Amino acid sequence: MTIRNRLTLLFLSMVAVILAVALTVAYVLQARYSQREFRQRLRDRAEVTGYIFLEQDEMRAGAFRSFQHRYLQALNNEVLQIYDSNHQVRFLEEDERVTLSDKLLARIVVDGEMYFTIGSRQAIGLFYHDNQGDYIIVAAAENKLGRARLQNLALILSLTFVGSLAVIYVAGRIFAGRALAPIAAVNDQVDRITARDLHLRVDEGLRHEQDEIARLAHTFNRMLERLEESFEAQRTFVSNASHELRTPLTATIGEVQVLLKRDREPAEYREALASVLTELQQLKDLINNLLEFTQASFTNFTGDEIRLDELLFEAREAIMPPQRQRVQIRLGELPSDPTALETTGNHQLLARALTNLLDNALKYSGSAPVTVSFHYADSRVHIQIADQGIGIAEKDLQRIFQPFFRADNARGVVGHGVGLPLTRKIIELHGGQLHISSRLHEGTVVDVQLPTGNPTQCSTTQATI
Repeated sequence: MTIRNRLTLLFLSMVAVILAVALTVAYVLQARYSQREFRQRLRDRAEVTGYIFLEQDEMRAGAFRSFQHRYLQALNNEVLQIYDSNHQVRFLEEDERVTLSDKLLARIVVDGEMYFTIGSRQAIGLFYHDNQGDYIIVAAAENKLGRARLQNLALILSLTFVGSLAVIYVAGRIFAGRALAPIAAVNDQVDRITARDLHLRVDEGLRHEQDEIARLAHTFNRMLERLEESFEAQRTFVSNASHELRTPLTATIGEVQVLLKRDREPAEYREALASVLTELQQLKDLINNLLEFTQASFTNFTGDEIRLDELLFEAREAIMPPQRQRVQIRLGELPSDPTALETTGNHQLLARALTNLLDNALKYSGSAPVTVSFHYADSRVHIQIADQGIGIAEKDLQRIFQPFFRADNARGVVGHGVGLPLTRKIIELHGGQLHISSRLHEGTVVDVQLPTGNPTQCSTTQATI
């Protein structure tokens, strides 16, 4: 069922219930009013009967009937009877259509006034005291006019109910259609957007006011922007990865082809094989980086307890011994409780992230030393890696986290442009942040912040290792 039909039926059901209750209340009130009015007429008839017949010393029946037909409005199947204190019937004229029990007459005497029914008639019994004695006056009649009026009212209310529902249904369909028209327009626009048309956007000006429909269109547009960025990044990634994979393979195939053209000296074979080994090693490193990049995107944390200060020293130990001496670690403000330096995550990935940062600093700083500062503040570990290398141009800082991107001044250094994006993804997966600031020809500073366990009172320790 469509939303339009559901809204129409829901609106129709609510109005039908409200209308049914209102019309029922109106009918019940009218029925009660008709009942009270008829009872009052019966009471008036009984009182007039008692006054004329008893107070006028038993007016002749014929004279009373003449007075009744002349001055009183007749009631349907009317019966007027008078009983004395001995429960004997004293009719205005002979009439035996109604017979009352002594028990009922006794109750009328006790209550003074009593309403009851006699077959299809409604009746009233009044206890009347006269100078001649005590009497019971009974007036009974059928309320045919009242019933006819109620039946007519019920018919009118039923027709009103059915007609109102028909009008409300049509109005509800029109209202729901107009209310959902912007959603249908947004749906039509979104349906036309395919993977090749991600540059298209939903018109946010379908409605002038900033209501839920406008926010929905805005949300769709933001989703399309993210999808377009993801698709573009995927295309760039595939294109760059294909290029980077093809380069070492092409060089390797070329070396082998040249080597097989003629017989060579053993030294030439060793030189060619060394070149092939270098190209294959680069290909292996690239494939490992790609696998780790994918793992960092879809990894499930193993829940390792990691001491971040120990992890930093492990990352330095993973560097080749000739380069390891150039890394200087300075410990700053540390917590008094060593467990405050612990975090939970994937030990292997986090170690790879720190190793990548140290490798980059060493590769791009020539023979200059690399300074690493480690300190604890606000329940976070701050690791700052500063080199004195070639630096990064300001125009390239916004692109350095794109996979396979390499700045112009970095193309002479062996690399694939995957390590830095991989490192940032790993750090963000662990709830941390990575910031890079750099100036061309002056060096680069990498600032890493990682959340740890419970904050504790810090004590200051200064050291250079």
